[in-house]
Amino acid sequence: MSDAAAPVQLGQIRARLARLHPQRIDLTLDRMQRLLTALGHPERRLPPVIHVAGTNGKGSTVAFLRGIGEAAGLRTHVYTSPFLVRPNECVRLAGKLVSDDELIAALTHCERINAGAPITLFEIETAAALHLFAQHPADVLLLEVGLGGRLDSTNVIDAPLACVLTPIGIDHTEFLGPTLADIAGEKAGIIKRGTPVVVAEQRDDAMRVIEDVAKRLRAPLFAQGQHWHVHLEHGRLVYQDDNGLLDLTAPKLFGRHQIDNAGLAIATLRAQTHLRIDQAAYQAGLLAAEWPARMQRLTSGKLLDLAPAGCELWLDGGHNADGGRVAAAALGDLEERVSRPLVLIAGMMANKDAAAFLGNFTGLTRHVVAVPIPEREGAMDPQRLADAGRALELRVDIDDSIEAALRRIAALAYELPPRILISGSLYLAGQVLKANGTLPS
Repeated sequence: MSDAAAPVQLGQIRARLARLHPQRIDLTLDRMQRLLTALGHPERRLPPVIHVAGTNGKGSTVAFLRGIGEAAGLRTHVYTSPFLVRPNECVRLAGKLVSDDELIAALTHCERINAGAPITLFEIETAAALHLFAQHPADVLLLEVGLGGRLDSTNVIDAPLACVLTPIGIDHTEFLGPTLADIAGEKAGIIKRGTPVVVAEQRDDAMRVIEDVAKRLRAPLFAQGQHWHVHLEHGRLVYQDDNGLLDLTAPKLFGRHQIDNAGLAIATLRAQTHLRIDQAAYQAGLLAAEWPARMQRLTSGKLLDLAPAGCELWLDGGHNADGGRVAAAALGDLEERVSRPLVLIAGMMANKDAAAFLGNFTGLTRHVVAVPIPEREGAMDPQRLADAGRALELRVDIDDSIEAALRRIAALAYELPPRILISGSLYLAGQVLKANGTLPS
């Protein structure tokens, strides 16, 4: 199949599969278990699994796990979501993104086996990924939860090496429940009996739920601040647990929150006993880890050419209150190093809390440009986003595209070239990378 034809066919298959269920999200394991049975249970033929759930930091934690694992010479499968530009980004087979032809073949096989039965797109894509992982030898599979945990399509692994919980916050309340405790209960649904559960620092309500579930399932608990500690000291990452101390070069991924994500990855690998990791692999893995659209600086590309000369252009997929908080903290650190005026270009999905997200930036910027997320059903009307910003006494302009927003900013007079952050949605981030010509690899 030609390079040009394969992405078109892949898009056609995904569009066809999306029509098999009237809802994009419908949390249950029934359909998934039915299809996996018909496929011959690929979930039982996988390499050892590290299962990762949480609200924020899942992708970055997986990136650190992958970097360390590959530095240790481990063949590493990875499943993450959502993709930014191409669906291939979700499936990494022993270090390489799945090819168009491989992904088309797997989806076509699952479509044939499913035989037109109702199933969501994410469910059948997850089944196809598990089918691929079962066919290719590897030493470990890093499996990221899509939404929630208890009823997520990935929650079909009976005995993982470790279960990981990144910071849990308020998000997806329409599916996971209105309170932090409700959401934590859904996320903690990935914990399995007797399996180590490694936990990032949590708010008290969430931690109580996690501790109760771990105790009931006799799952050994390794919690940040109790059983392991990580901090930045003189520009280096210092990690400590009962097995000793690691003094490592700080990770390349930017932001103080990445220190915690790196610590969570280290704690996970030290809590399990199946995979052997030496200190050199921890060091090399932290430096090798990459995760696009997480405080990613765009240093070249079509969009940067539209921005003011000499500016900094940053991209972050944060889309909830906690995601905004960590991005704002990273920007605060940048401001302390080199002061520049900050402009926020924001686009969000309609089910997000715009005021809670934007509120994190009120002390850093007075100027927001609201934009739509093109070709995305359920995107927030920029006028609604603007109203939320103006209620916070921010200056908010509205443009119909990222390109128009950058041209607007370029036309303004600043004493110094500005620092521009594009944020509010991973879907928007994907559009930005595509428009800029920056493809994740």
